Amino acid sequence: MINRHRGETALLVDGEALPMRLTLGALAELEQAFSVDSLPELGERFAGGRLSARDIIRILTAGLRGAGSSVSEDQVASLAFDGGLNGAITAVIVLLDTTFGGADDTATAARAEVENTPRPPQPPAA
Repeated sequence: MINRHRGETALLVDGEALPMRLTLGALAELEQAFSVDSLPELGERFAGGRLSARDIIRILTAGLRGAGSSVSEDQVASLAFDGGLNGAITAVIVLLDTTFGGADDTATAARAEVENTPRPPQPPAA
């Protein structure tokens, strides 16, 4: 279950909502991956809107690890994202917006899309 009060967002994979959040450790991981020296530089890097596929994978991996997963970048790269590439990009937008704030129309629309995505029915608990 996604806990918004903890700053968690969701990555939708095969109909399952995987929790993500950018903790200080996850942000430090991203600072190193993007060769920046500060959080404002990291925020500016993301605000530029020019992210590569490798960037998307790194951000998703850091978000999943920040929420407690021990996933690797290679594992994230092979996930079947709900909505394909657009689903992965939407998840990154929502994660970054949740972490850095400054919601704009794109992030707000992306968050609404994730929150309103129909989920497949779950089997009854045994």
